[in-house]
Amino acid sequence: TVPAEIPDSPSHARAREALATGGSVLDVGCGGGRAAMALVPPAGLVIGVDHQQDMLEAFAGAAQLRGVQYQEVLGDWSQVEPEISVCDVVVSHHVAYNVADIVPFLRALDRHARHRVVIEVPVTHPLSNMNSLWKRFWDIDRPTRPTAHQLHGIAEALGFEPFIEVWPDLTWGHRVALSPEERVEHMRIRLCLTKDRDAEVAAALLEEVDSKPREVATVWWDR
Repeated sequence: TVPAEIPDSPSHARAREALATGGSVLDVGCGGGRAAMALVPPAGLVIGVDHQQDMLEAFAGAAQLRGVQYQEVLGDWSQVEPEISVCDVVVSHHVAYNVADIVPFLRALDRHARHRVVIEVPVTHPLSNMNSLWKRFWDIDRPTRPTAHQLHGIAEALGFEPFIEVWPDLTWGHRVALSPEERVEHMRIRLCLTKDRDAEVAAALLEEVDSKPREVATVWWDR
């Protein structure tokens, strides 16, 4: 869900730069709508695309609270994008790592933007933050790719003339939906450890994961 006050970020700022008052925003993989709602105002129309109906309901609720026109599109982006109109700005936050075939995904984003495309992703894959834990508990070296810099390189190879801006996301810890106990349990299960290791997992999270802010990248280009 989207808080009443959304902290500003380079991703929101880059999108806002390309929006006139009353402009339109297409949010691909919108979830509850944080990326789009951060642009209201100046946005006068927000369109959310997601494959989960409950996320679209949250998106609609956030738009209604802000008194902005909105549209919901249920389905996978690759399937529904032909029926969606061009918007002033296209945003897609924390989606790209889940895309199996990134080239057509990026091309479709570009086709639907009148002025600018803004993508936000962690600098490394979200599960990469567990790499030090896999090494600590199992002495396993996990992959460090893909990365946001590779995403930028692909966009560049496609001729989009993209920019990349890396910044620390200091608000991420406040957005985690799990309680500390649930988070430890969740991580312990992912690490294939038994319940008696909870205290060790909690200590490792503090030392290896939570001791530094998560780095996020904004990749953007103009049409």
